[in-house]
Amino acid sequence: MDEFVWYLKESDGYNIIPYAAPFFFILVGLEWYVTTRKKIKAYDIKDSMAAAAVGLGNVGLGLVLKVANFALMFYFFTLVPWRIPVAWWSFILCFICVDFVRYWAHRIAHEQRFWWATHVTHHSSKYYNFTVGFRLGWTQILKIFFFIPIILMGFDLIVFFICHQLAVLYQFWIHTPLINKCPRPIEYFFVTPSHHRVHHGTNAQYIDKNYGSTFIIWDRMFGTFEPEGEAVVYGITKPIKHPYNPVYLVFHEWVDIWHDLKKCGSFKERWDLLFGPPGGPLAGNGQQPEATAEQEADAATSSTVATKPAA
Repeated sequence: MDEFVWYLKESDGYNIIPYAAPFFFILVGLEWYVTTRKKIKAYDIKDSMAAAAVGLGNVGLGLVLKVANFALMFYFFTLVPWRIPVAWWSFILCFICVDFVRYWAHRIAHEQRFWWATHVTHHSSKYYNFTVGFRLGWTQILKIFFFIPIILMGFDLIVFFICHQLAVLYQFWIHTPLINKCPRPIEYFFVTPSHHRVHHGTNAQYIDKNYGSTFIIWDRMFGTFEPEGEAVVYGITKPIKHPYNPVYLVFHEWVDIWHDLKKCGSFKERWDLLFGPPGGPLAGNGQQPEATAEQEADAATSSTVATKPAA
């Protein structure tokens, strides 16, 4: 118990995300100003307010469940009879492991409907800007189970906590239409705004591509990489009835799953519904439509900077 309390208190001293928050809001303001001046259709005030509300709810839930989450990870931490030393190299190794797990957790969240329900909120905006980084569903906290193997490897809890925060912070800057392409070495190894714009696209060739969190090499290794080509149509393929309601944005897919489960006649059908693809035959939303011509025209307007050839 004393060790748990020590780690819990120690983690407070390494909670770096709150210190980054003011810079996030400053960058949002700058991005809004630049895109407005350049007449790039990147912002909708109601859309951004909904994103902020979702983000605040996620922060509040994280505070409420902090002790429970830490207790879960601490339990598995105590099961390991060995410890990886706290050293510079263990931070690097842990970060690589965290990023690898984030790739697969992200990929599974797109391939299985249950996990898609925890992630769909992030993709629900028709716009692409820094505020999209605030759209983190309140049920995504369930993904903590994906990271248990990292703890079982013997990494120190504080090392894991810091590495996971750094991975989350990295996600902010890649949600912008203003950065075209980075230098080639960066584009090859790291996730960039160009890579992640593709991931948020509903264009047929962009769906289920570029799952990487920090390193794009996982996508290159596992066949899910797609370079940015035509203008990206953002959002999800299923229409959102209430795009500015944060509660609806977080829970609408869970409600749809519940209704679809009631139509199932067997355990196998329920299993296939939950862990089959989001647009599978048992899903009430049916097959996923491709982007319309009108959406593609809007995408061309909103991607003026992002899709122009690199200098």
